[in-house]
Order: sequence, then structure tokens, then C-alpha cells
Amino acid sequence: MSWDDEYPRYVTVAQRKQLAAQKAESLKLQGYKLKPLGELKSRTKIASSFWGRSWCRHLESFSDYDSRLPRGRSYVRNGAILHLSIEPGRIEAMVHGSELYELSIEIEPLSPEQWTAVKQACQGKIASLIELLQGKLSDEIMRVVTHPHSGLFPQPEQIHFNCNCPDWADMCKHMAAVLYGVGARLDDCPELLFKLRGVDQSELIHLDCARSGIARSSRRSRRRSLSDDAVSDVFGISTEDEK
Repeated sequence: MSWDDEYPRYVTVAQRKQLAAQKAESLKLQGYKLKPLGELKSRTKIASSFWGRSWCRHLESFSDYDSRLPRGRSYVRNGAILHLSIEPGRIEAMVHGSELYELSIEIEPLSPEQWTAVKQACQGKIASLIELLQGKLSDEIMRVVTHPHSGLFPQPEQIHFNCNCPDWADMCKHMAAVLYGVGARLDDCPELLFKLRGVDQSELIHLDCARSGIARSSRRSRRRSLSDDAVSDVFGISTEDEK
């Protein structure tokens, strides 16, 4: 196989998916307890929820990642992520390329000072944990939690990669795939973002407002899911579907 871990040109997308599925079954027979990424919910977007899309667009806002992210998207769509586990400060994964690669990503926790600032900005403005995890937030709170520098997402210097592939780049294509895979996983389990950053999402909920039906009702009328235009405004990038 080539140094760049390319699939042979004659291998179709369907064949790649089949090879990955066969490898996953082999690993299960060997006793591995895999947490596969599964099928994407959309054919055009890797993530479709507020938290998943915001995570992906945060990654795409960093120019250092430009050259690797497209291949990462392809790997995700081809079902190459056989295992993806998210724990406090750590992501572990297995990616099927020309071989099976094991990798880990260490992400520094949100600093106490930054978390305190986020909590103060959100105080009394999020009525329930359900609304928080569903991304049904006011524009003001959206901008607080997704701010490129002071929000909940990590900066490039806070992300540390380790993959056993021969690519010496800081972020290989397998790492890029896993980072996108995290975005897809957040569609189903948005609470994992808070787990990854080492904070408790319930601390963002103002209990008095959460208990008050009147306050909850009045705030709900003003909340909406993040639109593509709002995402574009936050990150300053295009929100067109990935090709």
C-alpha cells in the first residue's frame, strides 16, 4: 500500500463499506466491544443537530485543518470509523483504511475560569436541560456557547493527536475522520460534549426558571433551533452542504 493510505482506484464506495463492516465483525469475534459510529442521518451533512453542526463548523474555521478535513469527511461517509468512544478529555477510536488504525485524541478540559464565564453569561436564560441539549436557545446563548475562543469548543492547541498510521502530520486523515465522527455522535448524544470538556451541563440551568412554568413558557416562545444563517454568522463561514 502507498504511504498516503489510499484505497486502490478500483475499490468502490460500497466495497469500502463492506470491507469496514467485515473488519468490525472480525473485531467483535475477537472480543472487542466496539462503539461504531453507524449510518449518517443525512446524505449531504455529517451532522444535522445544533451541537453536531456547531462542532463541525468550529473545526472548519481553523485554516490549519483545511487540507485534511475533506479526506476525513470521506472516511466518515464510507463507514470507516469502527469504534468511537468519548470520555472526559479523551477520544479513542479505530479507523479502517488500508489497515486498521488505532488512535486517541487528548483534549484539554475547559478551564474553571472559562466555564465560570459561560455559566454567568447563561444564568437564568436556559429554562431546561432538554432545551439546552436540543439546541433550542436564544441567539445570545448560542453565541456564548459556540464562541470560537470563549465557548465550549476546544482550540487547536488544546487538541493533541496520536495515531499509529505512518503519516507524520499533526492531524492525519484518520484523525480528521474521528473529529467529524464526534460531530455525528453529538447528534444523538449532545451531552458528550460536556463530558469531553470535563464540565456538568446541568450547571447551566437556572433552577428557579426551570421550575417555573410561566418563565419556561415565555422563554420557549423566543427560542428556536440554530439556523444555517445563524451558524454562518457565528463562525463567519459558508454553511453550504458538504460536497
